[in-house]
Amino acid sequence: MTLSEYEAWLQSRGVRLIDKKDSGFSKLLDRLVRIVTFGAQKNFMTRYATTIGRTVYLPDNWRTRSEASRHITLRHEAVHVAQFERYTVVGASLIYLLPFFPLGLAYGRARLEWEAYAETFRATAELCGEAAAKDPALRERVVKQFTTGAYGWMWPFPGQVNAWIDEVLEDL
Repeated sequence: MTLSEYEAWLQSRGVRLIDKKDSGFSKLLDRLVRIVTFGAQKNFMTRYATTIGRTVYLPDNWRTRSEASRHITLRHEAVHVAQFERYTVVGASLIYLLPFFPLGLAYGRARLEWEAYAETFRATAELCGEAAAKDPALRERVVKQFTTGAYGWMWPFPGQVNAWIDEVLEDL
């Protein structure tokens, strides 16, 4: 399935794709995320797609990314859409924000993100080849998402994140 076909499929399921720069809600979230991460997450608007319910908010650099990168990101975000469907907006939001702590040991957020990042590795393998999915640079980027301020230091155990990655790569 091409990127445009995948976007059409998402939209046929009621998923909306919105530019963050056009969203007051995204601008508010950007301010809040900067505050709670003590400025560590300063790329929320420019580099990160964000999904809430059936809406995917796209970052400022979206149209400059390669088609494969956008396709992989949308597959990751589609996992979040499914999570919101499974747990409801309120339930998924509570899982994402609370258990155990909002910062530093956010197991709920880590598990939701891990499910989506597993899809990132699978999509990378399908669209760019198994070598791309096993590229140490991709692994390092994902580990940093979990262990740095990017997601509020949600899971500060790089060994555990690497073990999760190993499990997915074994199944490719």
